[in-house]
Amino acid sequence: MADIYNVRGRIFDIQRFSTHDGPGVRTIVFLKGCPLRCRWCCNPESQNYEIQLMKQKGKVKTVGYDTTVKEVMEEIMRDMPYYSRSGGGLTLSGGECLWQPDFGIALLKAAHENGINTAIETTGFADWEVIEQFIPEVDVFLMDIKHINSAKHKEFTTRPNELILHNARKIAEKAKRLIIRVPVIPGFNGTVEEIGEIAKFTASLPNVNEIHLLPYHRMGKDKYDGLARPYLMGDVPSPTTAKMQELLAVAKSYGLTTHLGG
Repeated sequence: MADIYNVRGRIFDIQRFSTHDGPGVRTIVFLKGCPLRCRWCCNPESQNYEIQLMKQKGKVKTVGYDTTVKEVMEEIMRDMPYYSRSGGGLTLSGGECLWQPDFGIALLKAAHENGINTAIETTGFADWEVIEQFIPEVDVFLMDIKHINSAKHKEFTTRPNELILHNARKIAEKAKRLIIRVPVIPGFNGTVEEIGEIAKFTASLPNVNEIHLLPYHRMGKDKYDGLARPYLMGDVPSPTTAKMQELLAVAKSYGLTTHLGG
């Protein structure tokens, strides 16, 4: 990679001052394209790699644009004082950054060159040969484990989970830090038994002792309307505070450090 700053990629948003996507204050870069189609995805505009039109608040806007590492880094560098004070940095999200490996790795390398902590939010659904290239450039992996049952995982996400679980174990062995995150979805994985299975798997991973439970919300529904796509979650409600506390207690019973939210 002769000049990482000229590597091009496709993103759809940059969000500054996040405190829910890794340690400290972070800038989130959202990449286009994802191999999964989770029914509850709150960023449906991230799924398709193609540049799209989406209607929001009565106006049509273009979703997605091509950019360079240099251009993105100029935005990231604006908040250097906040990163240094809080232990924050850059987080790649999506979509799935593993599916734009040249751009994703170049951006992480550039961040490290400038002394910026790095994290990625990932499904882990990619060939290991790709993930392995990310390992040296990622300080914190934030990896979703959505379900242990592969058939149910495929029903709700369109993909089975064997590759994901296999990669989780390998990432745990190689990464500097891995945090498992679980979107808690009523009707999919929102029971004591299902969260217990995920917690048990997490506790079995080498060097991993932290799990975050993320309660389902309907905030992305308007985006489906704007893309003229059906919202497949219907009227499923968010889990109650009491239910989330019950599930946190289950995860904690496996000796894990638990966190509610991002």
